[in-house]
Formats: sequence, C-alpha cells, structure tokens
Amino acid sequence: MNPTVRQLAGLLTKGTKGLLAGLLAIAAGIAPVRAAGSPAQPGAQGEITAIDIILEPDATMLEQSAANNARLRKVYPQGFSLDAAHTPHITMLQAFVRTADLERVYAAAGQVIARSNVTAMKLEAFKYYYSPGGGVGVAGICARPTSALLELQADIVAATKPFLVQSGTIGAFTAPHDDPALDAVIIDYVSAFVPKQTGERFNPHVSTGVAPLEYLDQMLAEPFAPFTFSPAGAAVYQLGPFGTAAKKLAQLNPKP
Repeated sequence: MNPTVRQLAGLLTKGTKGLLAGLLAIAAGIAPVRAAGSPAQPGAQGEITAIDIILEPDATMLEQSAANNARLRKVYPQGFSLDAAHTPHITMLQAFVRTADLERVYAAAGQVIARSNVTAMKLEAFKYYYSPGGGVGVAGICARPTSALLELQADIVAATKPFLVQSGTIGAFTAPHDDPALDAVIIDYVSAFVPKQTGERFNPHVSTGVAPLEYLDQMLAEPFAPFTFSPAGAAVYQLGPFGTAAKKLAQLNPKP
C-alpha cells in the first residue's frame, strides 16, 4: 500500500492533522470515498490512467504478511484484511499514463520483467516498520533494496518513460476520496513518484495492516526473524484511493 502516511504528510500544509488522519483511515479501508457518479467520474478510465506496476510476492511472504495482518486485526479490528482490495505487493512504479498507451505500457514493462528473471531474485525481509498518523499506523514488512531490485526499477522507469505524463486528475484513479484535498495529495504523490520514490530513495515493502501506535512500537521492539522470499510475478494495476493497487489491468509474465 502506497504512499506512506509519513511521506504524504510532507505534502500537507499546516493545520491539516485531521486530513492526515483521514488519509490513514482511507488506507485502512475504514473511511468512505466519494461515491461513483460524482463529478470526478471514478473508474471511468478517461484519457489518463493512474497505474501501479508491482511485484507479487511468493507464498513465503504471503504467509508472513497474513500472519502479521491477523495479529494486527486482533488488536485493531477496524483495520483492513489482506484481500482482493488490499493485495500484498511491492510497488515498483506509480505514474500517470495516457489510457490510449496502456497496451504499450504493458508491453514495455512486460519486456523488462521477461528478461529480468524476477522469480529468481532472493530478497531479504529484515524488519517491520510503520507510518504513523492519527494515533494509529500502517504497518508493513520491509525488504532490503538489493542492486538487482534497484536495477529492475530503473529499467521499468526507463522502458515506460515515453508513455508517462506529468500528472492527471482524480478521474485517473478507480475512485476519489471523500475530500478533494485528499485527491490533491495522492495526485501530487503519483506525479512526483519519479524521482522521489525511486533509486536510493526506494523503500520496497509489503503493507500488512493497521494498529495503535503503542502496540506497533512494542511490535517493532521485538526481535524480527529475517526471512528470504522471491517475487512470484508482476502486474500492472490501476491505482485506487490512497495509492492502493485496486484494479488489475495486466499480468506481466516473468521469464520461464
């Protein structure tokens, strides 16, 4: 789930603590979004589409993510479950593209995935983390940003660059937020994903749930048993509220 609350907070003006809490609530799936049919016409896929190119983790990471999600839901049932609307993933690129160019984007990113042998990557999950906001935090499992992972991200960005546009409206997403100010935050975030969330600033992670800050501090203080996992595949999604990978647009086949 992207972007993090802490990263988004830098985009917000002073006096918007309530707005920050609202962002977190939407991330957790416990705050409403503006209904379809509003002026933004969510999900209609107009001239511009907001996309998320992701890596899909293997069974090892899925099991660890599910276990952590179940733990967090016990202490904070209002949080989200890992389901079709909150698919565990590692974001490689978020961007705006011309809808007419989507097939070209799939082909360009697919060629990178096909030659990169992503399923052979060995990634190390090494810590929990969370992004705070409004008395709770969105937690996740971080992977070390290996040279292979950074190279893959750079190749995806380079391959899709001809089709990227600077920005778009909230109509490029599957749904808007309940507050137009939140729409502006996510639009700004996706517009600046390159370069602000790429290269040495890249923080690969899988979001796992929501819990009160006091509980998350205790969780982070516990020993973390590192484990190795690999990507099982890759896909392109249309972004939803708060940067969720909300609607699968294309499966990208890895090298056999």
